[in-house]
Amino acid sequence: MKKRKLLNPIALPVFLFMGAIIGGTVLLHDSCSTMHRTISWIDALFTATSAVCVTGLSVVNTGTVFSHTGQVIIMVLIQLGGLGIMTFSTLAIYMLKKRVSLTDRIAVGQSLLHDPKFHLGKFLVQIITVVAIIELSGAFMLFAMDSRDFPPFSALFHSVSAFCNAGFSLNSDSLMRFKNDWIVNLTFMALIILGGLGFSVIIEGTSTLSSFLRRRNHGRIRCSWNFMLVVKTSLFLIVSGWICLFLSEFIGFKEYMPFHEALLTSLFQSVTCRTAGFNTVDIARMTNASLVFMIFLMYIGGAPGSCAGGIKITTFRVLWAFIKAQINGREQVVIGKYAVDRESVNDSLTLLFFSAAILFVCVLLLQFTEGGDIPHMQARGKFLECLFEAVSAFGTVGLSVGLTTKLSAAGKIIIVFLMFIGRVGPLALVASIQSTRTKLLYSLPEEKVPIG
Repeated sequence: MKKRKLLNPIALPVFLFMGAIIGGTVLLHDSCSTMHRTISWIDALFTATSAVCVTGLSVVNTGTVFSHTGQVIIMVLIQLGGLGIMTFSTLAIYMLKKRVSLTDRIAVGQSLLHDPKFHLGKFLVQIITVVAIIELSGAFMLFAMDSRDFPPFSALFHSVSAFCNAGFSLNSDSLMRFKNDWIVNLTFMALIILGGLGFSVIIEGTSTLSSFLRRRNHGRIRCSWNFMLVVKTSLFLIVSGWICLFLSEFIGFKEYMPFHEALLTSLFQSVTCRTAGFNTVDIARMTNASLVFMIFLMYIGGAPGSCAGGIKITTFRVLWAFIKAQINGREQVVIGKYAVDRESVNDSLTLLFFSAAILFVCVLLLQFTEGGDIPHMQARGKFLECLFEAVSAFGTVGLSVGLTTKLSAAGKIIIVFLMFIGRVGPLALVASIQSTRTKLLYSLPEEKVPIG
């Protein structure tokens, strides 16, 4: 029984990610990976976890501390992490459509091969091909637009980091030097959005666009309900984030910024803070209102089957529809023309509770490790910094207000845990719940409980 549990498909992505992190830690600690002296084991572990979990938080400067070999290792770890989570989560979505239990959904084995239309080898080749085309196209665009700031390796590194939603940059100021460059910003935003939409959405969008062009506007092109759910919710979050960040940062702001630059920087921050971790402005100098709203966006994250983290936009949409249904006194949770099944609603509520509980405990621990001996009057702002850093790690975003580089050893371990649990935890959590769930053939008498 123990051996069977160890090889349980639920644990497969967990073990694979752990193995990649351990291997990356050993390689990054080697003297060949750094410019001058080797970094500590804890810093190597932190960087490897951040790369594999495509987060982007860093305790050392990637461009100056690591050698070319170390930067290549980081890029490979980012690619492995991005492809890994995209493959596992896309397989889960695929099996969901086939009405297979989530325990079997995560397995890359017999349960998938029961479908005669499914071929695992072709599926993996298709994912790798699509990812390679997008990343190479992004690298070519960056190199063609600015070959001085984006030589071939830098262009490829940033393209991989952007599509995988990692947020690692070889520049010490991330992308702040390009804050008024529309072409560079739009290229990064396109890569980030594509990486955050997910493989299945990209494939369906590509086939839909191809069908539309072949028909030459004749006939109606139909998209799946899941496609429209992901695209509409993503667009809503991007636009609402754009408006809120623009209002909180550039309306009555103390420093003058041209209108077009203010529009661009607020749009970029809205796109990147949901998952990517690049920044074109100093996050530590943003207003508290902006930071709070960014925490909200980071917590939501991107779409299932993508490189993005967070509780996912589908979870957010289901929870919003659930609240709306409760207010209207409706039993079914409706999104568009369809009602969401009760199991999905329960999973969304469970994920919300457990993720909030994990963040609460970790933020509380950070209060102890990063200033537990300092009175409140001297530690003003520390809570928001810890909360921002914790949500950024859990959502595998990678944005920082500057606390990451100042973390104690215990604080780094906490953030490492959050990055790992935020990357593979939600998938494993929902799978574990569904695998242990048993359907009762009876119901107990009900009683009303006073609420509120």
